[in-house]
Amino acid sequence: MRLVTAVIFIGHAAAFAPSASRTSLRPVTHLNAGDEFVVGVLGDLHIDPRKMEDYETGKSHFMPIFEEAKEKHGNVAIVSLGDLGESKNCDHNPESDSELFAGTSMCHEMAAGFLGSMGVPYDVVGGNHDLEGLDEFETDKENLEVYLKAHGKETPQFCRQIADKTLLVGMGSTLFRDAKFTSHEVTIDQEQIDWFENLVSTHKAEDGWKIFVFTHAPPNGSGLRVLQENHVVNGCCWLNHSNEEQCQKFINLVREHRSIKAWFSGHFHLGQDYQDSITFPTIDPKDGPYPNRGSCVFAQTSVMRAGTSRDGRQQSRLIRGNKDGFEICTVDHQKDGKIRIDATISYRGDTNEVGVYAHEDEAYEHDKYFKVYQPCAGDKLHPPDDGFKRYDVDGNIPPFDVDQDTIAWWYMSCGRALGMLNGNLIEYDSSTLAPLGLVVGADELVGKKVGVINSGLDADTCIMMMDEEEGMEGADCASLAGDTREQAVVMLDESGLVTVVQPNEDGSYWRKIVRNKMVRMKEVRRVKAAKMWAAELMKLEDESEANVVSSWGPYMTTSGTAKKTAVPGLTAKSAL
Repeated sequence: MRLVTAVIFIGHAAAFAPSASRTSLRPVTHLNAGDEFVVGVLGDLHIDPRKMEDYETGKSHFMPIFEEAKEKHGNVAIVSLGDLGESKNCDHNPESDSELFAGTSMCHEMAAGFLGSMGVPYDVVGGNHDLEGLDEFETDKENLEVYLKAHGKETPQFCRQIADKTLLVGMGSTLFRDAKFTSHEVTIDQEQIDWFENLVSTHKAEDGWKIFVFTHAPPNGSGLRVLQENHVVNGCCWLNHSNEEQCQKFINLVREHRSIKAWFSGHFHLGQDYQDSITFPTIDPKDGPYPNRGSCVFAQTSVMRAGTSRDGRQQSRLIRGNKDGFEICTVDHQKDGKIRIDATISYRGDTNEVGVYAHEDEAYEHDKYFKVYQPCAGDKLHPPDDGFKRYDVDGNIPPFDVDQDTIAWWYMSCGRALGMLNGNLIEYDSSTLAPLGLVVGADELVGKKVGVINSGLDADTCIMMMDEEEGMEGADCASLAGDTREQAVVMLDESGLVTVVQPNEDGSYWRKIVRNKMVRMKEVRRVKAAKMWAAELMKLEDESEANVVSSWGPYMTTSGTAKKTAVPGLTAKSAL
């Protein structure tokens, strides 16, 4: 596989505009003899029709790569990882100055024009913004139909054979308005999950099959770098994040089916210069515990446009493969399309592979902001990391001080894993130790102590206490005592006030406190109407002077980001 670096420049951004003939730009692949293939992987595009220059430049970086591959073997394709449009008003609709561009018919037509203009077949998977056409469509179903039609898709998932016994497979999100919690969770519906499970079950590694998977968000257990400040606290890091069973399903399929060789995702808008932007299925035992990721390499994909990057990088992925393995490369759009080999993966038989980093971690020394701690439980050869808290002889974890830099984690007796990250109490997946979500925010916890105590009661004591508690008379104390040791997570402040951190009804601890966007938009409108009404009633000069608050349960804000858990007037000072 030869290293190629080439740059050309093309015309005005109008070349990417929607066209009725765009389907002619997406020819059917005629698989040539041979095993080589090339795939361009594009991260979150977030197209803004007012800012097309970076897409024009990005296209010019890929065109010579694709032309060479077409001439050499013909096995070439593009995969877009979704989030095709900007989630802002982009002056695209003269009749509305508030409509978001993402998810609209215009958005998908423009994205299809851009992706189809590169002259090779493309596939796309739906991201968390691709059904965000809230003003144009009443339902997710209507929005999904337009998305599928624009991109020539029959289903949200796809499967393309790119070379001999080599498949490109993708699954897309199908919920936005109907999301149970945050609309920005990437949700793969059960029909797609069943389809994927059947596909990997019928294309076995032992028969020589190699599968490359593409989704907008990565699966739980991938080990990729995440944004604690955004995706962790809001419960939208992983595929099907809020559904515990489905969230773990994908990594379990990876562990079971070694035909899955690589999995590419976007979603985080982070660059490709960190070593944990790629994770391998196995590592040298001297470097740490076995990661238990089957035979699969996971790769994070950056973004093409400057205004969408969270760390300043503008990069895409390039896969170059053959029967012996594949390379994962970076196409750097800030360096004239320079191609850098990030990792080389060599097959060792059908069920194993070995990966080698091809460059040093360019971000490690100078970009601490994005360094994310994740607990490590160890294995037979390695103890847990230094942050692991052990119980004392009484079965408690004595309260310890919490500051912004505290590193500590532990298992509850029920198997749940909790720990500290940037002053926040976080719940981690008990199997993969991937972060799941926020339990207690730093606003409420820093400066206090946190610990774990026994709270289980024997049956006689339980009956006595429950009979004294109004409304709890006759409670089933035998079931309350149970076989599992009952515990309480407690916080202690300087005044001696103790706060008990109660779990959710399902036993989990992380707070699913961000509702879907449709609900939040309606709440915003109600508050705005109340401000206008109050201003008129009280004869105020400006509606912003009206003092209006919401009373909806635990929800203290209409924001789509929940970084705080303190309750004003209870665990924090009242806002009034």
